[in-house]
Amino acid sequence: MIEKRQFYINGAWVNPVAVNDMDVIDPATEDVCAVISIGDQADTDAAVAAAKAAFPTWADTPLEERIALLRKLGEVYEDRRDDMAEAMRLEMGAPIDLSRNSQWGSGSWHLEGFLDALEGFEFEKVYKEVDRIRLEPIGVCGMITPWNWPMNQVFLKVIPALAVGCTMVLKPSEIAPLSSIVFAEIVDAAGFPAGVFNMVNGDGVGVGTQLSSHPDVDMISFTGSTRAGTAISKAAADTLKRVSLELGGKGANIIFADADEKAVKRGVIHCMQNTGQSCNAPTRMLVERSHYAKAIEQAKAAGDATQVGPTSDSGRHLGPVVSELQYNKIQGLIETGIKEGATLLTGGLGRPEGINKGYYVRPTIFADVTPDMTIYREEIFGPVLAITPFDSEKEAIDMANDTVYGLTNYIQTSNAERGVRVARAVRSGMVEVNGADAQCGSPFGGYGQSGNGREGGVWGIEEFCEIKAIAGCPW
Repeated sequence: MIEKRQFYINGAWVNPVAVNDMDVIDPATEDVCAVISIGDQADTDAAVAAAKAAFPTWADTPLEERIALLRKLGEVYEDRRDDMAEAMRLEMGAPIDLSRNSQWGSGSWHLEGFLDALEGFEFEKVYKEVDRIRLEPIGVCGMITPWNWPMNQVFLKVIPALAVGCTMVLKPSEIAPLSSIVFAEIVDAAGFPAGVFNMVNGDGVGVGTQLSSHPDVDMISFTGSTRAGTAISKAAADTLKRVSLELGGKGANIIFADADEKAVKRGVIHCMQNTGQSCNAPTRMLVERSHYAKAIEQAKAAGDATQVGPTSDSGRHLGPVVSELQYNKIQGLIETGIKEGATLLTGGLGRPEGINKGYYVRPTIFADVTPDMTIYREEIFGPVLAITPFDSEKEAIDMANDTVYGLTNYIQTSNAERGVRVARAVRSGMVEVNGADAQCGSPFGGYGQSGNGREGGVWGIEEFCEIKAIAGCPW
């Protein structure tokens, strides 16, 4: 049993002010794998006070020194790769190969992107020969991160904030806190000054709300559900702090008849990655009607070939979803899809064959899904794909845009002009064409109820800065 009841505050591991234990559940076995403590107002206040006290000195630290510490953090992160991978496997059910590669690797990938962006980043520039425009650290930042890609989100927030001179309090997901505890150990080993980085475990109603409403917190950066993002925005409103939100999605994958032969299979695999627990997953497959029958066959074959297995086993199989709550939600939406008349191609209710324990979901694909169906409109956050036909390019664009979300859309076509045309027409913060991945340092974020602000690269650095215009000062 792992016992991690302490918080990291002001450069030291400290006990919570009051005892409030919480079990961490291994979703692969449904067993308790660790015990943490849930913080309260006194713990939050102590962490914020430490960050506030450390801010002036850290903000004045030369950029070269801050970058040197970030590079040291990267070295320690590399050394702790196996520890981090095991933590994520236990807490959120990522199979060990996925955890050790993609889940762990997302952190080092973003660090590389930020370090590249900092090389040419101008914190001060001349405007019209006489004015100076400065970018300065916004101050104390509250960071609330999710369970589905733990290090991806921690790095997207913590690294740029550290780079520009902000101090911070991190509140990771209470159901997947182990990786952030390891991360705090990494920050400590890298030698960052006391108070610059602090971590308090807690839930959204408690520590999350306390950070969002705290008068000494200058900014909240949150990744999670749209519902929680709304609550955080309301809690932050009284103090008028900056709120940066990366929220849900219901991405459309538009497959034209001239798409390459692997387009459908690629879309299924992408949808199912991380057991469907990705906000940018292409969960709506829109297929040109002349290609629809063939696409359904290809999708079913890809779904049937998708394996589910233990998180401790090597391989490209799917693991469980993160919790009993998430499992029950997904089961309810699969049942709704069946009741509303969608055609079940593969998967369905219950656990996969041969599995009787753990929050494992059958990889599920529906065809003949119409825009009025629940599974077409709601973010399921599980291994569930909805396929719908379309008749024209305009209809495909209209269908892709018929959502409250706007995170990532996908386009599959061999017609380059159409690819560009449709990419410009869909309303989303990101578009991927023909399986191309975004480049390291490219901005991540969305439109509408997918949130505001951008993470990654130059844009992620700017997110943690205030803009100061100086006029009339002799240079």
